[in-house]
Amino acid sequence: MTATPRTTADQERDRAVTERRAYEAVIERLSKASVDKHWEPYVDIPWDDPDFLVRQDDPRWELPGVDRLGGSAWYRAQPPEVRAKIGLWRVATAMKIGLQFENLLKRGLLNYAYRLPNGSPEFRYVYHETIEEGHHGMMFQEFVNRTGLPIRGMPGPLSLLSQITPWIPLVSTELFFVFVLGGEDPIDHVQRKALREGQIKHPLEEVIMRIHIAEEARHISFARHYLRRRVPRLPRLHRLLLGLVSPVVLGVMARIMLSPPGSMIRAFRIPDDVVREVYTDDPHMAQEIRDSVSRTRELCAELGMMNRVQRRVWKAMGIYDEPARKAAA
Repeated sequence: MTATPRTTADQERDRAVTERRAYEAVIERLSKASVDKHWEPYVDIPWDDPDFLVRQDDPRWELPGVDRLGGSAWYRAQPPEVRAKIGLWRVATAMKIGLQFENLLKRGLLNYAYRLPNGSPEFRYVYHETIEEGHHGMMFQEFVNRTGLPIRGMPGPLSLLSQITPWIPLVSTELFFVFVLGGEDPIDHVQRKALREGQIKHPLEEVIMRIHIAEEARHISFARHYLRRRVPRLPRLHRLLLGLVSPVVLGVMARIMLSPPGSMIRAFRIPDDVVREVYTDDPHMAQEIRDSVSRTRELCAELGMMNRVQRRVWKAMGIYDEPARKAAA
């Protein structure tokens, strides 16, 4: 008996089913990984081990010479206890901003999960991620508390403006997960590089960083797979607008995560010319910011969100690199 010829509609339907199953398999693996390998901040971190204690004058907090500020003549001229305190201040500020970002992220994830239908595989993973982000917030705040420093995190106006973030999923879940990558990719880039180059000297910072990297890898993977599945299905106008807004979100987030805290600059009276030299006008810092969003930039290009107009926005935000340059690097 001759088989009925398969129509284009049949083939497209089969392809859609295959893609859906592959996507759900990824989410299932991520959920299983969250069960099999996770950390409890007050169980798995030896906070009171003598070698893990946080002292403001501990030389292990000093910025390494490869750090732009750490390698400056101004920084090297400071007394050892001041150099240590500046390094500790930077680490603590990064953790405070991290827990504030993850606070916004958790609220947004719950808003997203609130509307998911019964049987949705995303529901379980989103709750795994929310729990893990809650643990990250606890370990970051515990670290900040133990420094004894007046760490504030995000500047007041930015903190106020950021309160719209948890409501983004009600308008566009795709934009929300771009925001997720905008906060997670830059810090993941910096932390992996610091560990790879042996820049981390204090064991407490190292164990916190390793826990964060391991669990954030799952969160980043989910966001990327979600966008790969959803963005190609968006109406053309929506995809165009998403491609215009994404580099703005990513450029702002990268600078929040990687720029020196204003409170630290004021507290240690770091001269304006030093700030300009090592941050504002430094081409290496500009390249670091571009590199920190490289994976998300490549994802946006893959998803058709990098046309000529959109590329101009990436360039205006200072986060565009030619693909050929990255391949040759």
